[in-house]
Amino acid sequence: MADATSAVSPLRRRMIDDMTLHNLSPATQRSYLHAVAKFSRHFNRSPDGLGLEDVRAFQVYLV
Repeated sequence: MADATSAVSPLRRRMIDDMTLHNLSPATQRSYLHAVAKFSRHFNRSPDGLGLEDVRAFQVYLV
């Protein structure tokens, strides 16, 4: 039986590991993961294929 982390993308795993290293609470981690998922869905692309201009465009969209 595969463990729960095997279904997680390498990018998501790295983000979780980095947030854990920074001692972020589980609730904060869930919030950040939700925000990145929302950002990614907005552009219908993986977050590793998005850049600074996409971040800016998403911020303008949110406002």
